[in-house]
Amino acid sequence: MTTKTYAGIPAEYGKLNTAKVVLIPVPYDGTSTWQKGADKGPEAFLHASENMELFDIETRTEAYKQGIFLAEPVLENNSPEAMVDAVHEATKNYIKKNKFVTLFGGEHSISIGSIRAFNECFDNLTVLHIDAHADLRKSYEGSTCNHACALYEASQNTNLIQVGIRSMDISELSVMDEEKTFFAHDMAQDDNWTDNAIDLMTNNVFITIDLDGFDPSIMPSTGTPEPGGLLWYETMEFLRRVFEEKNVVGFDIVELCPNNIDKSSDFLAAKLYYKMLSYKFMDQEVQDDFEEDNDYKHSNNSKFQDDDDY
Repeated sequence: MTTKTYAGIPAEYGKLNTAKVVLIPVPYDGTSTWQKGADKGPEAFLHASENMELFDIETRTEAYKQGIFLAEPVLENNSPEAMVDAVHEATKNYIKKNKFVTLFGGEHSISIGSIRAFNECFDNLTVLHIDAHADLRKSYEGSTCNHACALYEASQNTNLIQVGIRSMDISELSVMDEEKTFFAHDMAQDDNWTDNAIDLMTNNVFITIDLDGFDPSIMPSTGTPEPGGLLWYETMEFLRRVFEEKNVVGFDIVELCPNNIDKSSDFLAAKLYYKMLSYKFMDQEVQDDFEEDNDYKHSNNSKFQDDDDY
């Protein structure tokens, strides 16, 4: 990673001790089974972010002024299990510092570690999973930390809500809670799906977004694109409501597989990340100063309210 601050923001907004937000890049692509390249996703996302205007018209805010610290990337790639452990440790470390922790992958297996950390730190956690694929296999190709297993652990240990699903293996039906699963073909005919999904959520919500949840007409650069996905404005309307009505405690975005010719997907990923921060902080005042000795703690309602090292 060559970027010194997220989106090239001024250095005073990128310091750990004053930032409300932490962004952890995880350039990992060890278990994907079709198109490779998700390990290049974080760098492409960060480069696109540098070319994005930082005033959000919808919320009339500049979310970066809340402070966004760009953490060192998690580079562990000896095994999927070692990567998950490293993501878990890094994520939990920043949660315990009372930061709003976000991650950008990498393939979806990184979310096993991030969800595990959030579930340990927040009571009665809902995981909102937006994806084309169910990702509910208990193990795949000899590992429980494969991208096809990204949400299995969450299905057992959290309140898992799945949105946009349109591809799965029959074996996953035995794990899936269909009352909490919103299939894309049903969503296309149901104007009430957003209300129903939100009604199923607890107060604390972690969001994991696989970019192939979007339709490939607007998001072609993923490892496994599937037709029939979500479009931009319906997704933003849904996400805004989740942020308004629930306590979103963090999120990750995964599976950007950048294309050297078409950069529109990189920019969609950059815009999505910033929109989610805009929704999170749209009702919060910006700090008056970001001096280095101003040790800010973000109140995130976690079980930890100190900044001790993990």
